[in-house]
Amino acid sequence: MADGDRALVRERAEAVLRRLAGEHARLREDQWRAIEALVVDQRRVLCVQRTGWGKSAVYFVATALLREAGSGVTERATVAGPTVIVSPLLALMRNQVEAAARAGIRARTINSANSDEWDEIATEIGTGAVDVLLISPERLNNPDFRDGVLPRLAATTGLLVVDEAHCVSDWGHDFRPDYRRLRTFLAGLPAGTPVLATTATANSRVTDDVAEQLGDALVLRGPLDRESLRLAVLELPSPAYRLGWLADHLDRLPGSGIIYTLTVAAAAETAEFLRGRGYPVASYTGQVDDADRRAAEQDLLDNKLKALVATSALGMGFDKPDLGFVVHLGAPPSPIAYYQQVGRAGRAVGEAEVLLLPGQEDQAIWRYFASLAFPPEEQVRAVLGALRPDRPLSTQALEPIVDLRRARLELMLKVLDVDGAVRRVRGGWLATGEPWQYDAARLHRVAQARTTEQQAMREYAATDGCRMEFLRRCLDDPAATACGRCDRCAEPRFGSEVSAPALAAAQAFLGRPGVEVTPKKLWPTGLEAVGVPLRGKIGPGEQAYPGRAVGRLSDLGWGGRLRALTGPDASDAALPDDVAGAVIEVLKAWAHGDDPWPARPVGVVAVGSRRRARLVGGLAERIAEVGRLPLLGEVPARTGESAGPGPRGNSAQRVRALHGAFEVPESLAETLAGLTGPVLLVDDLVDSGWTMTMVARLLRQAGAPGVLPLALAVAG
Repeated sequence: MADGDRALVRERAEAVLRRLAGEHARLREDQWRAIEALVVDQRRVLCVQRTGWGKSAVYFVATALLREAGSGVTERATVAGPTVIVSPLLALMRNQVEAAARAGIRARTINSANSDEWDEIATEIGTGAVDVLLISPERLNNPDFRDGVLPRLAATTGLLVVDEAHCVSDWGHDFRPDYRRLRTFLAGLPAGTPVLATTATANSRVTDDVAEQLGDALVLRGPLDRESLRLAVLELPSPAYRLGWLADHLDRLPGSGIIYTLTVAAAAETAEFLRGRGYPVASYTGQVDDADRRAAEQDLLDNKLKALVATSALGMGFDKPDLGFVVHLGAPPSPIAYYQQVGRAGRAVGEAEVLLLPGQEDQAIWRYFASLAFPPEEQVRAVLGALRPDRPLSTQALEPIVDLRRARLELMLKVLDVDGAVRRVRGGWLATGEPWQYDAARLHRVAQARTTEQQAMREYAATDGCRMEFLRRCLDDPAATACGRCDRCAEPRFGSEVSAPALAAAQAFLGRPGVEVTPKKLWPTGLEAVGVPLRGKIGPGEQAYPGRAVGRLSDLGWGGRLRALTGPDASDAALPDDVAGAVIEVLKAWAHGDDPWPARPVGVVAVGSRRRARLVGGLAERIAEVGRLPLLGEVPARTGESAGPGPRGNSAQRVRALHGAFEVPESLAETLAGLTGPVLLVDDLVDSGWTMTMVARLLRQAGAPGVLPLALAVAG
């Protein structure tokens, strides 16, 4: 195309941008280079640019131009097919649909929540009524979508956009196996179909990996400074101080923003505390109902909330350009992930405050999430050995075979699917028979990279140098220089002072003991296949009542104290007085609170413990003494038999190992048969919940009128 024609294309591109972003908007030079490569040259482009730079403008402008038939601004004679945007989160999709509408672009989404609209959307695509189709990477391997929709979609796609493209690389901080299925999509595109991959958080290694997967790609990498962000770190001695600091200073932070936490429990606790201090905030996690998440997003967009208190579920999935602050209660495990999350703020305001409040518990949380990485080879081989080429097995049916929790098992199957060793079909998974090698060396290198990132995050918090420069260097930004704005370059705007009333309120809030232990009501599926004759509902006469524990291991308040007693590295010890006091407070609240136990217990029974016999025995004795209840004994594990797999095993494996592992002594059974009320069943830790469930079942079968579980801690 002649230079004059390219100038005409740029004029049209500028006009579309003005519809999208306002009359004063002008294309950045790299935005134009990307649009030119996509629209005029039909190339593949990888755009690594900071958050707020305008990556979405590139694909919306390119879409508008490619969809203009006979306009004379492109060499295409006909209208290009729809743009397909692969986007990681529903929240981001909703933002994209709204942004597209501003530019006169008609966008639709295909996701798990609207499967009843798929045929209608397919028809609209066929008639040219859809300009942009947004799909999640998970949709690429949904059997119905993959086999019925994807081939036609790939054949008609006018532009493929891979948003948050660092997810494609297992070197990336948020690798998702489903993204690797884009290779199949890319292979099905007609020759000359332009492809755009975008991310704000890719270092050189991730950039090279993604570019290699795209093929011959134009890489546009810009400086990653965010001129509006003022970075700072506040070292505070405890979770109570951090909550107290927020209570004192949240109203000083500009506009509305996001408070990130590392765990779901911490998000819920923080939101509850701040609401109690009069702040309009909402919790946003993967466990919050989708309708409630949508409402919370809209309330923040409408400035009805001061903040969303969120886990990484909001990390990439929200677009509010005027966010005035981002606060982290606890550090993410990677400077790159941290840069991603703080990039939510300050996109359309002159200044935004970014504050990190790290905690001593951060590293324990990092270790837990690191433990959920790709399983060892023997577990992978066990799954491959169980799968057949002609009869699918569901994930639930595989659980009794391999000791992996559901989420980790599904992640492993997705990787095997991408590698071609298994295939997802209706009803589950099939073995393909294709040869497969366990790449231990690569997995080791990735694990080492994660350890290096964690050390870099510790160094970020402690650095004497510019914080923005530090983050930019972690992202291999060659233009990284001191920002002149952070708390190392300029006078800090916020100190670490916490008022006595706010600290006292936070300590009282976090010091409240007591969480519910929910009883199991259904057996895991597939147990009969491994010789355990249990299925369906747990009979009412074999269930435990709802129970109680002092707290969760992930709690901001009691979490640290309970981890020291019941965590994986904790040794057996006597019951500390402060924890004993908390147990008594839990029992008082349970007896006289809003949701009391159905009847007062008439005795105490301990779960036989091999790891912490002193702790559990001391707990049972203290409860019996204070409650003036008889200590009826314990339910020991059978001699020489294991009480189950490791604490992170899945439910089917736990039940399989626990079935027959405990026995009610004859003397205890005689006592239970004569009781007129429930017993307290005492243990140190409820992890999967199946030990309490199985022992309670034995007690009920032996004649106990009811069982009230009581533990020091609940995992999670």
